[in-house]
Amino acid sequence: MKIADQMHDTLKKAFSPSHLDVVDESASHAGHAGNPSGDGETHFHVVMRAPAMAGMSRVARHRAVHSALGDLVARIHALTLDLDV
Repeated sequence: MKIADQMHDTLKKAFSPSHLDVVDESASHAGHAGNPSGDGETHFHVVMRAPAMAGMSRVARHRAVHSALGDLVARIHALTLDLDV
């Protein structure tokens, strides 16, 4: 299973979001640090809208996502997050 699919499944289970996109942006970073071979699955962008994050600060939301993703975070080079309620 691709990392993007694993991330999507994990975040869906953890937050029951009303909207969730996990985009593999690795192709845009081919040859850069973290993706020197251009093989992909290294750079991701997540857009998530989850009522479960209501009342959380921006930092708390980011920490919650990193915590939910657990070991997956260590397998990637870059993760950008666009999180809201």
